[in-house]
Amino acid sequence: MNYLTYLPVFDKLTKSQQDTLTSSSFVRKFGKGELLHNGSQNCTGLLLVLSGQIRVFTISDDGREITMYRLFERDICLFSASCIMNSIQFDITVTAEKETEVLVIPSEIYKSIMDVSAPLANYTNEVMASRFSDVMWLIDQVMWKSFDKRLADFLLNEASIEGTNILKITHETIGNHLGNPREVVTRMLKYFVSEGLISLSRGTIEIIDKDGLEKIIV
Repeated sequence: MNYLTYLPVFDKLTKSQQDTLTSSSFVRKFGKGELLHNGSQNCTGLLLVLSGQIRVFTISDDGREITMYRLFERDICLFSASCIMNSIQFDITVTAEKETEVLVIPSEIYKSIMDVSAPLANYTNEVMASRFSDVMWLIDQVMWKSFDKRLADFLLNEASIEGTNILKITHETIGNHLGNPREVVTRMLKYFVSEGLISLSRGTIEIIDKDGLEKIIV
């Protein structure tokens, strides 16, 4: 199977361009927690997610993490190939949250085609705009939304992603996603427990009252 057909504009490329992308791209598999890209690797390549789940995050000078966005099957990670974007540099880290398989499209190949293909250039700009929107949403959340709302929203989203109300996740991991110290997460989770919204056990959070969490967000 040619996974490049996952790209919405693949059929709008010339046969030569399609062949170039196909012959240069390759599949890589990553285990849970494995690093796909870090800030010192300017051009890992574009990553097309074939299966699994990846997390894109940034790390502060003092080592605190915050998730910028997450990518799933058929999503493309553009900022792992920042060299294709003139005057734009992102110091991001990309890791696999689950067993993950990606198609790696070499940056220089993608850029050479994007420079002469309006459909691919337009598609790239659309993806870039979408990711910038994700980042702006994150900034808005961090600056203006209280932590209880952010945490409630995270728990509900996590339950939706995993398809279960029983979440196998640590307080530290949640803190890394939300950019807050583990102690802050623990205090708020204990408050949720006192309100009958969740129950806690070692490495596990069970959502008991979804409606209650949703009311916090509103």
